[in-house]
Formats: sequence, structure tokens, C-alpha cells
Amino acid sequence: MRKRGPRPVSTSFCVTEKPSSRQQVYTLLVEVGRKPDDGLPDGATGAGLMCYASGVDEAEAVRETVAVLKQAGLAPLDVTGYGTLAERRDEGHEIGPEEEALMARALAENAVIVAQMDPFFD
Repeated sequence: MRKRGPRPVSTSFCVTEKPSSRQQVYTLLVEVGRKPDDGLPDGATGAGLMCYASGVDEAEAVRETVAVLKQAGLAPLDVTGYGTLAERRDEGHEIGPEEEALMARALAENAVIVAQMDPFFD
């Protein structure tokens, strides 16, 4: 009969219930400046980007959005938050089915989605 050594001590644990997701989608307007090779049109001084970003709170959504835009070679200057879908509806914003679908996609994919880009010209 083979002798077995002492059992290794395990520090892992098993989670039997999946914690409920507290993720929500936030609508953010991001102003970006110019940067070499940023992909903005010639003559533009910057752009406004309408984004939908998931996060447990608006601060996390902003941080993730800024990080993604920087990684994409853009230069974020300012972010204005417009809240969650429920908050926007409470404020009387009209939200169309296309916009709602993009917000649902951002939530499902835990992503930042740039829905619209408007370049600024002097």
C-alpha cells in the first residue's frame, strides 16, 4: 500500500451563489482634444463623444471610458455624466429603441460603446 503525504492546505473556496450584478449603464459625454494620429478629421480642434459605459457607479464608468479612449489614442479632456437609463427617464429624456439597444449591449458586454462622434471646428 502506498503512503500518501499530508494533504496540501487549500486557500481557495467555492462560491455556490453568483453575486447579483450591480452593474448599470451610464450615459457620458466626453470632450476630447487633439493628439497625433487620433483619427479625427483634418482641421478639427477636438470632438464630442456620446458614450454608454457600464460600471457599478458613475465614477467607475467614467474611469473605464477615459482609459478606453486613451488606449484608442484619443485625448479625453472633460466628461459630463447624464446618469443611468432610469435617471434619464425620470428627468424626461426621450430614449429611442436604438439608444436603448446600445445601452443594453454595453451592459451585456461590460463595455464602453461610443455611440456618436461630433468633431469640433473653429
